[in-house]
Amino acid sequence: MSPLLLNGRTEKDLIKACLSGDRMAQRDIFNMYAGKMMAVCIRYTRHRLEAEDILQDSFVKVFTHLHEFEHNGSFEGWVRRIIINTAIKNNNKKSVSHEDIGLDHIKEDSAVPEVFSVLSEEELIKLISSLSDGYRMVFNLFAIEGFSHKEIGELLNIEESTSRSQLVKARRILQEKVHELYKIAI
Repeated sequence: MSPLLLNGRTEKDLIKACLSGDRMAQRDIFNMYAGKMMAVCIRYTRHRLEAEDILQDSFVKVFTHLHEFEHNGSFEGWVRRIIINTAIKNNNKKSVSHEDIGLDHIKEDSAVPEVFSVLSEEELIKLISSLSDGYRMVFNLFAIEGFSHKEIGELLNIEESTSRSQLVKARRILQEKVHELYKIAI
């Protein structure tokens, strides 16, 4: 059973009310998840306005397809998946998922995640946002969301090897930026 959330109503109560057309319940669900989901949107975009558009589009989809939520997993996870898919579709519209910025010489090893431990969350998000769209999508999906390279390939319509390569390149770019900022050896 869900804990009490807003005005004595559980998440399940709010979902049921939304399905009945209750606009206040929709507002409550939006308010419950908008902050967390905005953080997800920001990781997939370069600009806050673009993230806000994705958040809004995503919640329209959440409420349009709410009848499809089967209560098999967490509602938050279901909403997050819609956010991620919306961000991917937004990225695909820009036709940049197959970016190549001349980093083919980078080897597929040497990604040192410990380098990122010196950064605050805001600094890391800013650095991730500075990546090209293709690298940023793969980095977020793999390093933050936990998707496999096979899943990323399917989501972005790229080869598994391309996903791996873009992840390595994204990590290398991030490491170089951290090195420039903090003079940390990589």
